[in-house]
Amino acid sequence: MIVQAVVFYLFASVMLLSATAVITLKNPVHSVLCLILAFFNAAGLFLMLGAEFVAMILVIAYVGAVAVLFLFVVMMLDIDFSRLREGVVKYAPIGIVLGVVLLAELLLLFRAVFGEGRFETQAVTDDVTNTQALGQVLYTDYIYIFQSAGLILLVAMIGAIVLTLTHRTGVKRQNVGDQVSRRPEDVLEIHKVEKRTGV
Repeated sequence: MIVQAVVFYLFASVMLLSATAVITLKNPVHSVLCLILAFFNAAGLFLMLGAEFVAMILVIAYVGAVAVLFLFVVMMLDIDFSRLREGVVKYAPIGIVLGVVLLAELLLLFRAVFGEGRFETQAVTDDVTNTQALGQVLYTDYIYIFQSAGLILLVAMIGAIVLTLTHRTGVKRQNVGDQVSRRPEDVLEIHKVEKRTGV
């Protein structure tokens, strides 16, 4: 029991410190690295709770894709961060209001989960694994919400492609119609070469 408490406080303290460093460090590359560290520690906490599927999804999806993508985007783009920080004081009141609203929502959620008006949860038996129980709930009770989230992400991906698509002149492009309508006799020439004569 003491070992579990020590491991929990170790993971939690490192996660809180790294999450604080994400928003306080001036170098964006260091912020993304601290974000990756926070994700790893959150995955460790989920493993301690017995939610191994959520922990692996956190490592694979967030650390392996999102955080690394952030890191490469920050390192590849030449962004003038000193210019971006000029409007921090101007937009600070809006940020404070949004932070208070988010804190109030989190407190209401905490009260709903752990307070008197707890959510009714389905009992999970010992013969059902954590991943299987999560899949049953996700693909039965919340299937329409899950599919809607997928459609929203698909539309967002198509919109990002359309917005960033640029047509440059002087660049060779693939013409699918010409490739499909091409006949072998138009592009292939067969020569019969006699023995020991060459071309």
